[in-house]
Amino acid sequence: MTAHTWWLLLILTVAIAALIYLINSRLRVHPFVALILVSVGTGIAAGEPAAKLAGSIEEGAGGTLGDVGVTLALGAMLGRLLSDSGATDTIARALVARAEPRRLPWLVGAAAFVIGVPMFFEVGLIVLLPLIFSVARRMESQGGTKGSPYVLLGVPAIASLSTLHGMLPPHPGPLTAMTGLHADLGLTLGVGIVCAVPTVILAGPVYARWIAPRLPDVAPDAELVAQFAGAERQPAAATSGPAAQAGTDTPRRRTGVPTGLAVAAVLVPVVLMLLRTLAETVLDESSGLGAALVFAGEPLVAMLAGFVFAFGVTVFGSGRSGDETRASLTDSLKSIAAILLIIGGGGAFKQVLQDSGIGDAIASAAEGAHINVILLGWLIALLLSLTTGSATVGIVSATGIVAPLIGDGGGLEASLLVVAIGAGSLGLNYVNHAGFWLVKESFGMDLSQATKTQTVVQTLVSVLGLAMALLLSVFA
Repeated sequence: MTAHTWWLLLILTVAIAALIYLINSRLRVHPFVALILVSVGTGIAAGEPAAKLAGSIEEGAGGTLGDVGVTLALGAMLGRLLSDSGATDTIARALVARAEPRRLPWLVGAAAFVIGVPMFFEVGLIVLLPLIFSVARRMESQGGTKGSPYVLLGVPAIASLSTLHGMLPPHPGPLTAMTGLHADLGLTLGVGIVCAVPTVILAGPVYARWIAPRLPDVAPDAELVAQFAGAERQPAAATSGPAAQAGTDTPRRRTGVPTGLAVAAVLVPVVLMLLRTLAETVLDESSGLGAALVFAGEPLVAMLAGFVFAFGVTVFGSGRSGDETRASLTDSLKSIAAILLIIGGGGAFKQVLQDSGIGDAIASAAEGAHINVILLGWLIALLLSLTTGSATVGIVSATGIVAPLIGDGGGLEASLLVVAIGAGSLGLNYVNHAGFWLVKESFGMDLSQATKTQTVVQTLVSVLGLAMALLLSVFA
């Protein structure tokens, strides 16, 4: 390694430190602004011509958002449609209806796994809270549960939602990493599912069985339980007599969305993406069917198809007005504006690293140190997510740093790297992450209890995801 290579690596180290400082200092600079500022400073320090630097930032931000932005917007609207129409509620209740108590943690985890396909972690958890609270309240009344039923059911939901959010497209983090590393969509989705299933099982129901008896006092505020669990059932009209004294409930109005159609609405994008991979593997390039499946499996087209299908199923099934649906979809886009900007800023940072020569310096250093690229990607994402409080910043920054190590990308290694980076962004989720506080306040936990659930569960997901990726890399 030459002196210039060491200088470029020093610039990268200072850039990462500056990014962490800008986001965490008293200035509390927005991650998007911090990424752009660091990109400019990095390019100038590395000697990239000023005229070319502006183009690098525009190309990086625009290219990344062009690949990810529209898909993410459609995914956010799809998730909102399913939530507002009650389709996700239909899926969740169909899975846990009349189940034996010992199976409930597994079924809640399965419900979260299905519902989490189109939804962010925070949104998915809020959607599932009525189910978790109502089933936990039923378990409390029946007795015989060791420990807190809220922990027993909440941990599998947290494990499933966080795993999907960090490791599987079409979620924004994995989709961004997949684009930056030029990974194959279907292969990434396939290995992501293979890595996700054992991860969810071990970090979800298995860990829940162990930790629930050790946190017997965890219980949400009674008013919060009544607010969420009461949303599913309306108090009976009786105001006196045994029924009133026992708190008899009557079922709420059904959504009108059949369970099968609700599940189909969630899975349409995933199925189309998997069919694309199958077509590319089995069918001839000149095949008309193959060309159609490849087109339908493009992330943008697959998500659009899922949205259109869900729109038809949920709007007509729930009986909501067009004005209500439009307002809801508009609101869903507001929630992802900040994420889109961070992704664009990460794309700019990645492009500056490549155009300034820092990417080549990273590749040279990694080659000389013989560092496993999957482990390196996971570690960088973990550290950046921990220090900045943003999994998205961790993913987009780590992607830019390790992208030069795999050349043009593609293949199994690139897909496993996407999974590893996503898994790394989930680990050590603590007080500087919004998800930590959502779990803590929703379940009425103190800091110690939230650490033993949210922090430990997501760290288990992170480590297990890395372990699965390393195991599969043997076949790369």
